[in-house]
Parts: sequence; C-alpha cells; structure tokens
Amino acid sequence: MGFLDALLGRRKVAAPAKRDRLFAMSTAYVTLETSQDVHTRGMAAIVFQPLATADFNEIVKEMVEVVKSTGEETGTTVDTSDDSFGYRWMILRDADVEDLVVGINAVYEALQIGGYGDRVLAAVFAFEDGQKRPLYFIYNVKRGSWYPFVPAPGDQQRSVERELQLKAQIGSELPIEPELERWFPLWGVPI
Repeated sequence: MGFLDALLGRRKVAAPAKRDRLFAMSTAYVTLETSQDVHTRGMAAIVFQPLATADFNEIVKEMVEVVKSTGEETGTTVDTSDDSFGYRWMILRDADVEDLVVGINAVYEALQIGGYGDRVLAAVFAFEDGQKRPLYFIYNVKRGSWYPFVPAPGDQQRSVERELQLKAQIGSELPIEPELERWFPLWGVPI
C-alpha cells in the first residue's frame, strides 16, 4: 500500500493466488454441465518441457508413482506421452473433475518445489459439448488464467465464436485470460 492509498484510506485487495485459480475448475465444471451441456471427457493433462537430468526425471517418476498410488483410492490413472515439439504430457484420467484438478495441482506443485516450475507450459482439461464435439479449457500456469480452446473442422481451425461464447458463459466463475492474443491453441492435444 502506497502513501496516497494510506492517506485516502484505500486498501488494495490481493489477487487470488495462481494456485487458487487452478481450483476454480472444481466448481466451474458444474455450471458447464448443468447450464451449458458441456461434459467432461474424464481427462486432463499437464504439459511441460522435460530435462534430461537425473533430478528432473526422479521428480517426474515420483509424481507418476504418487498419482498412481492415490489413484487406487480415487480411480485416477496416469500415463505420459511426448509430442513432436519436445513437450511431455502427463495425462490423468478420472471421471471426477475434482480428482483431476487435485492430481494436476500435485504434479505442478512437485515440479515447482523441485525448482522446475518454469518448465510447465499449461494444464488442459478435456470436455465435449452436447453433440460430442471436443473442447478444452487451458490453464496458463504462468499467468494463472484460463481460456477455452474449441477446435473446428479443417486443418488447424478453431471456433473463435464458440470460444467467446464460453468466455461469456463461464467467465464469472473462471479467471479468464483477458488478452485474447494469449489464447494459444494447442494443436494435437493427446486427450
């Protein structure tokens, strides 16, 4: 708080922590299902740029084991795949979106604590509309904001109109990225 704020009696309201913003999906998906006919596809992924160091590989290996062991209770399964851009996708499968959010957060937090938080690109949650067309909500971990990504028929086409509709419909529940030029499509999402 600055001198002028103290003089005028203004108080700054702290923005929610970025981590809290990830958990916004835990409640927003209910609105997506009940009022937008958008349903989970039971998959989410965290995408990061791997390093060929023993420390990094050990952290990733431990996270896979932790998610697998907790998955025995929750039903969450995990596997990984590498894409052609050199990124690794840790894919979690579970019918419960809340379990997916918790699992994605656990992986992100482990990488961050290990000093590799800057290697994480995004978290992606897979949904589909009433006509079974895929759509995604992407969480930009560095900005702590969400945006929709709706692929359209054709080669690397997206439905910007539908993405803006989703923003208008769910924007009060998810911290949506305000700068549309930062709504980067993730082509070839493996979920």
